[in-house]
Amino acid sequence: MELEERLNEVRDRIRKAALATGRDADAVTLVAVSKTFDADAIRPAIAAGQRVFGENRVQEAQGKWPGLRDETPDLKLHLIGPLQSNKAAEAVALFDVIETVDREKIARAIAAEIERQGRRPRLYVQVNTGLEEQKAGIAPDDAALFVAFCRSELGLEIEGLMCIPPVDENPGPHFALLAKLAKEAGVERLSMGMSGDYETAIAFGATSVRVGSAIFGSR
Repeated sequence: MELEERLNEVRDRIRKAALATGRDADAVTLVAVSKTFDADAIRPAIAAGQRVFGENRVQEAQGKWPGLRDETPDLKLHLIGPLQSNKAAEAVALFDVIETVDREKIARAIAAEIERQGRRPRLYVQVNTGLEEQKAGIAPDDAALFVAFCRSELGLEIEGLMCIPPVDENPGPHFALLAKLAKEAGVERLSMGMSGDYETAIAFGATSVRVGSAIFGSR
């Protein structure tokens, strides 16, 4: 299939998954994950009406998104990969949403850049629901307290939680856990679900899904 066909298929499956759980299809945002793809590969998705994209690395995004935004100003960009504190300035300047706030050092760096730049990207806390040593994210037991710290101590407007379940486990319990933690933390948005499990994530309340290979093809 051509990219537009794959994109429309994903949109249709999102719509059906939302309706199956009694939700409005518009309540789920599709974040098209364009990491590793160059501007020429992304333009067909933009031409097909996609406006929200996700990137893993600040430096890679800096190389292609300013030009794409010059062409299409209403694009929205999510950072969905780990953020180093020395890249906080660039991330706050470039991204509309940072989904990977996962420790105090990063939260403080983002808060300082928001104060300095006067630009306020929307923020999510990443939760390591599987407690995987190699994976970023705050421990589930610490999530609510960390959100409260970000809000009360740093003045950050945390609007949601994000997770990436272990690849070899049923994602359902991880999505259920994230939804539970969101209620405890008092946040309303849930970024969860990727190309292989986004319909399951929607059933558990995802408000945004991060889909890459099902749209752009294999990397």
